[in-house]
Amino acid sequence: MGLRSAWLTIREDVAAARLRDPAARGDLEIALLYPGLHAVWAYRIHHRLWVRGAKFLARSLSQVTRWLTGIEIHPGARLGRRFFIDHGMGVVIGETVETGDDVMLYHGVTLGGRQREGGKRHPTLGDRVVVGAGAKILGPVVIGGDSAVGANAVVTRDAPANSVLVGIPAKARARRPGEDTRALLTAPEYSI
Repeated sequence: MGLRSAWLTIREDVAAARLRDPAARGDLEIALLYPGLHAVWAYRIHHRLWVRGAKFLARSLSQVTRWLTGIEIHPGARLGRRFFIDHGMGVVIGETVETGDDVMLYHGVTLGGRQREGGKRHPTLGDRVVVGAGAKILGPVVIGGDSAVGANAVVTRDAPANSVLVGIPAKARARRPGEDTRALLTAPEYSI
């Protein structure tokens, strides 16, 4: 990634944060004060080290970022463009996580594993998936694009695109036409 490409990615991330966070007041505030962005930017550096074989260095630096931001992103994870973590404290993203573009997580989300065997152990999230505060998505499940996971849901099974997932264990239902993601994540019936 060249300097121009890195600058364009940073601008794209800031614009994505501004779009998704109604409390955002300006680009400078977002760039300087959003730990979710700082963790994602650091992850991108760590990931490049990881894929080039500098695994110990990548893991070491990711632990420093975890200590500074309260967000743990394994450098082996593969995150899409405009990935945004709002608030962020307590977010954990495992080694074999894969996400599409425009994915958003709130604080306390875990994208974790359920087994100790090697291979794919963590979730795959499609494009434009939103995961509410405190939700846990565990194991090599696939969440289809344009889905919303409610606050504190525990997801252990695959869900098709355009799903709403709520409960413990989470149950999926189809999204209704025109259903607003932000409204879904704040409605009392979609949180535990």
